[in-house]
Amino acid sequence: MNKQKALLPITTLAMTFAFAVWAVFSPLANTFQEMYGLTSTQKSILVAIPVLLGSVMRIPLGIWTDRIGGRRLFSLLLLFLIIPLIGAGFANSYAMLMFWAFFIGMAGTSFAISVTFVSRLTPPEKQGTALGINAMGNIGTAVASFSVPSIAAAFGVKWAFWGMIIPVVIMLLLVWFFTPDMPKPKQQKTMLDSLSVLKYKHTWTLSLFYFVTFGAFVAFGIYLPSLLIDLYGLTPVDAGLRAAGFTVIATLARPIGGNLGDKIGAERVLTFVYAGITIGALVIAFGMENMFVMTAACLFIAIMAGLGNGAVFKLVPQLFPAETGAVTGIVGAWGGLGGFFPPILMGMVKDATGSYMLGFILLSLFALICFLLNRMVFGKKVGEPANPYIS
Repeated sequence: MNKQKALLPITTLAMTFAFAVWAVFSPLANTFQEMYGLTSTQKSILVAIPVLLGSVMRIPLGIWTDRIGGRRLFSLLLLFLIIPLIGAGFANSYAMLMFWAFFIGMAGTSFAISVTFVSRLTPPEKQGTALGINAMGNIGTAVASFSVPSIAAAFGVKWAFWGMIIPVVIMLLLVWFFTPDMPKPKQQKTMLDSLSVLKYKHTWTLSLFYFVTFGAFVAFGIYLPSLLIDLYGLTPVDAGLRAAGFTVIATLARPIGGNLGDKIGAERVLTFVYAGITIGALVIAFGMENMFVMTAACLFIAIMAGLGNGAVFKLVPQLFPAETGAVTGIVGAWGGLGGFFPPILMGMVKDATGSYMLGFILLSLFALICFLLNRMVFGKKVGEPANPYIS
């Protein structure tokens, strides 16, 4: 097998199952709420906890991927995930579920490893498309939404966790034996040297952009089942299938966003993306009582978020070719954090006001800010982003 040709399909599939692990608590949230008598806020925290570690740890793992190589680090991550999956199956209290959910969050770091791995071994003119395809591993959240409720119903909640171990082990073997080693960096940077990219303004600009686009993707993906059950009384399986539809559409739109970034410029794509999310979020805020309006607006936001995710990560290696791993980790971390806060906020808003409206109004506001910032920073020279090495 040609390891170079196998790199993209294997890393994409490995990220898919890692993301399925990352999202495993979401389809079970209402089940755990009934089992342990949780409030909406407690349920939201349980769903969001894996996002926290999976986001913050993207920074060091993105840097370490540059340093020790994607094959080794991805394999170590997959090996580690077996431990919290076993533990979560044995958990018998809310506190123990929270403990194991925290460590299951490490699955989210697969993004920083995989994107850095692929970008370092892909020619610059093909990076937008390749990274868009690679990031389709995000569809793992749909795999979780689709499969976890059915597995739990057929075999019990424990096997929703234990069943995930099988594909994780298979992907561990494929990554270790059938992907190539990355070229060693010309010079070894310290962690402090790698974090020096924080002084560049574009690091923060891209972080905010991804906070909104990927944050919307994650937040909708993990909280939509609970939202649909609360709003329309759907069953967990039905709500999971609908949430999976959102994730699939957003994931399929991602490589299109990367490809459009290659062809017409990522900043042009992002102009449409943030205008679309601004409008879509307002439609949900004021029309969520109507299931048809809610469905149409959610699917529209799915397309916009997917296009935006692909476009943002077209810009990362383009603007930072020498520090792709470090910037990928930082931007990816902010994107993950963008998915951490909304579910908790939604739970708190629901407990306090009895409605989810305020949460979607805030999403619209953040998207509008990104729209204006994109026009200010990248709008002057369309297709030719400004020099990132200007602090």
